[in-house]
Amino acid sequence: MSNNTRFPDYDLADVTDVTAPAQLRALASPLRDAILELLLERAATVSELASALGRPKSTVAHHVSVLVDAQLLRVVRTRRVRAIDERYYGRTARIFRVGTVGPADSLDPPYCTNDLATAAAESAPAHQEDQLFSIVRHVRIPREHAREFWARVLELANDYAQLPRGGDVVYGFAAGLYPTDYPALPETEPAAKDAD
Repeated sequence: MSNNTRFPDYDLADVTDVTAPAQLRALASPLRDAILELLLERAATVSELASALGRPKSTVAHHVSVLVDAQLLRVVRTRRVRAIDERYYGRTARIFRVGTVGPADSLDPPYCTNDLATAAAESAPAHQEDQLFSIVRHVRIPREHAREFWARVLELANDYAQLPRGGDVVYGFAAGLYPTDYPALPETEPAAKDAD
């Protein structure tokens, strides 16, 4: 468990591996993804989530229930309001690391959304207004180095999520690491020693 003192305002695991089909289906919804993102800031009630998302309370309650059943959310505290216990929900982990669910050659579509596609759609207005900061780099490296680098990116994402809240704009941070067919230079030949 993490001994968190900033965001969110409840204890949660740093990373949880997600492989169960019900969990993967739960993560595949943009609305449930938005709920999970909001709960990185602090625990919230269904009413607070519905207000932030501009959706009916009954709709949000359904999606919260799906996330609780998938063990991605839990009740982190309650408060008594007019003889009713109000539940505050929180994530079970900061990062849900998605594992493999079947053979690599499976024709089934992935359960999870493509975060980079979501980021591309969200960032289009910022691009039009010349307010988008982005970068793409292609590097030929061994798979184990890619995993090590990705662990550093996840640490940076956690640092980003811990920044003090304020201002009028919610900024998105997107990162991706993926294999490509991008061209690469051949290995360099060892330098020949000069003949005397």
